[in-house]
Amino acid sequence: MAVTGVVLLLFIVAHMVGNLKIFTGERHFDEYGAFLRNIGSPVLGPSWYLWVQRAVLLGAVGLHIVAAYQLAVRSRAARPVRYVHTDTVAASYASRTMRWSGVIIGLFVIYHLLHFTTGAVHPDFEFEHPYHNVIVGFQVPYVALVYIAAVAALGLHLYHGIWSLCQTLGVRSTSERTLRRFAGIVGVTVFVGYASVPAAVLAGVLS
Repeated sequence: MAVTGVVLLLFIVAHMVGNLKIFTGERHFDEYGAFLRNIGSPVLGPSWYLWVQRAVLLGAVGLHIVAAYQLAVRSRAARPVRYVHTDTVAASYASRTMRWSGVIIGLFVIYHLLHFTTGAVHPDFEFEHPYHNVIVGFQVPYVALVYIAAVAALGLHLYHGIWSLCQTLGVRSTSERTLRRFAGIVGVTVFVGYASVPAAVLAGVLS
């Protein structure tokens, strides 16, 4: 779970940085999209790299889910008798809602692919025009709000996930408070970075 978490975290940060290029304007953002589609050319065909990347990421997500299920089963087996009192003291809200935020993120990824990758649920999808697709897509208020809610769940998931993977991978050179602060900064940064795009479209900053 920790290793796949690192892979997914690196992609999330890189994807966020790429998304923020939309603030540089339509021409630059569309050129960035064209660059991604042509990575590996002429050895690779158009968009081959992107589909390989998606396959690897979906594999990482699948392994992440399997690991989560296995850990849940082991945890349940380790204590077959439930606690009489379930009041939590040390566990954070993020840790207690990891499964639910994971489900929300999974459903969001499926919708995101159908929305901005295949265009299956996009009302006016134009291939090779990502700027147009983002603007038109987020001009629908409920779509923008769904995205913002989903990345809020992502930020919460990352807060506990980053701290956990550091513990699993043996990062002990810093204090627990420092690790939690770092995890919080990453979680908030990811939320703000992703949410800024639909928020800017709704506010009319991007059009």
